[in-house]
Amino acid sequence: MNTLQPLSAVSPDAIETLLDLAFGADRLSRTAYAVRAGTEPVGDLSFVTLADGSLAGSLQSWPIRLETPYGQHRPLVMVGPVAVHPGHQNQGIGKHMTRVVTQRLDLAGRSAMMIGDPDYYEPFGFRPGPAGGWTLPGPVEPHRILLRIAGSDDWPAEGRLGPDLLRSGEGLPN
Repeated sequence: MNTLQPLSAVSPDAIETLLDLAFGADRLSRTAYAVRAGTEPVGDLSFVTLADGSLAGSLQSWPIRLETPYGQHRPLVMVGPVAVHPGHQNQGIGKHMTRVVTQRLDLAGRSAMMIGDPDYYEPFGFRPGPAGGWTLPGPVEPHRILLRIAGSDDWPAEGRLGPDLLRSGEGLPN
């Protein structure tokens, strides 16, 4: 039986081991890590999946912001990494965790972005295109910058993504 639990249900080392298994030891040099550098996961949007008591997956979300060309700072949530243990892949765990995080984003009325595969994440409302002109602190293929817009939120086509250190460690309002 699979159950969602807070990140604190497992040790940080167990999550790091899972991330290494899912993405490789070089993952720390990827652009996504630079976008959220120095922040803590958003507790309400970060969790693990346990399968019969063992770590099967994790999903973490981060407080980031978009700095517009006009100097405005727009808060945003960065979803990911979504990691599933190789022994539990193709069981729907990643999709379930993504569905849960998007439901929580909807309840909070929050827009989110991620760097990921458009074909996989588009059914969850993450779309390529609107954020393709954003600048990130490292290389990324523009079609992999995915945006999930809350309500009628209007996001600029240009801007620079980076960590939102002021919101680090915050939860979302219920």
